[in-house]
Amino acid sequence: MSLDKNTMKRLMLLIFYTIALLSLALKPERALSGLLWLFGLLAPFLCGAAIAFVLNVPMRFIERQLSGGKAAREGGFQRPVSLIITLALVFLVLGIVFFLLYPELADTFKSLGEMIPQFFMDLQALLEEKFAREPEVLEFISVLWEEINWKSMLEQIGGFVTTGAGSVLSSAFNAAASIASGLTAFGIAFIFAIYILLQKERLARQFKKLFYAYFPERTVSEWLRIGRMAEQTFSKFLAGQCMEAVILGTMFFIALSLLKLPYALLIGVLIAFTALIPVFGAFIGCAVGTFLTLVVNPVQAVWFVIVFFVLQQIEGNLIYPHVVGNSVGLPSIWVLAAVSIGGSMLGVLGMLAFIPLGSVVYALVREDADRRLKKKAAKPVPRPGKGGCAEDEKKK
Repeated sequence: MSLDKNTMKRLMLLIFYTIALLSLALKPERALSGLLWLFGLLAPFLCGAAIAFVLNVPMRFIERQLSGGKAAREGGFQRPVSLIITLALVFLVLGIVFFLLYPELADTFKSLGEMIPQFFMDLQALLEEKFAREPEVLEFISVLWEEINWKSMLEQIGGFVTTGAGSVLSSAFNAAASIASGLTAFGIAFIFAIYILLQKERLARQFKKLFYAYFPERTVSEWLRIGRMAEQTFSKFLAGQCMEAVILGTMFFIALSLLKLPYALLIGVLIAFTALIPVFGAFIGCAVGTFLTLVVNPVQAVWFVIVFFVLQQIEGNLIYPHVVGNSVGLPSIWVLAAVSIGGSMLGVLGMLAFIPLGSVVYALVREDADRRLKKKAAKPVPRPGKGGCAEDEKKK
């Protein structure tokens, strides 16, 4: 066998794959810890790439508006101006949401602070009335009170407090360190995202050059086609999901305001944010909204649940299929499967990522199936002659 360049490359790949498989088979714990260490090392940059992808959706639209409907020219003024406008819009939206929610949240916690003591006072009055009617209950409690070993209980509580103080202090330091580490990682990710957005064409050219240098041209072309499909699908899904969340939150705000139910603005904004999580997100907002309304008036909480399910049906059957469903091109049953699998694997992030990812996989499988069916249909099918199999044998 001649050891040319291609043969050496294949041998090196075979050796690499063999070592990787042996490492996974013999030492799976070390391999997993190594993968986790590598993921932790790359996490700020992966997070920065995700931030850049999200910000690129509105930034690209602003670039085209500044360029007269054309793609922005690299090195022109449109790129930094569009980035500044995008960041300003993001911070403006977050600021408006904060200043709208802060008075509502302050009033909510103030109301809860006033209602909870009143609830316990009502509970105390009810228990006293109950004990007055049924003295045997009070007698049972007094007997139970006398049987408790208070000395032993106090010693156990003191030991728990003594041993637990150190762990609580250690947990507080660990929490502070985790917060500081998270803020540092987010800062690195944000700066990395800005660099990506300012030099995205140059980075794309560098990655293309790298891929074409080390992989076959046909394989790289197919990867690039799949990457463009994934980018378009994710962008459409992100824009559609944000639009759907705004529409749903506005519907709830208007409906609750017309019915004069409490916390209309707070619940509308909350449902708009939770609706960013596909399928199940709005139900989280429903649970919180039901609790807030229940504290004020139980009857109004029932009306809120009714309004929620009515608006949810309108949104699920009319708005979501047109705004989001058509943008990703994924049937409803596979949307539910993607949300369930993504949520079980990666939580909320998985729910957001697996719908467009499932749409890409669905499109690729459909293309491959159609291509295979066309090949099968193009093959000539042998037909028997007029005399059947006997005549065919004679011809042979």
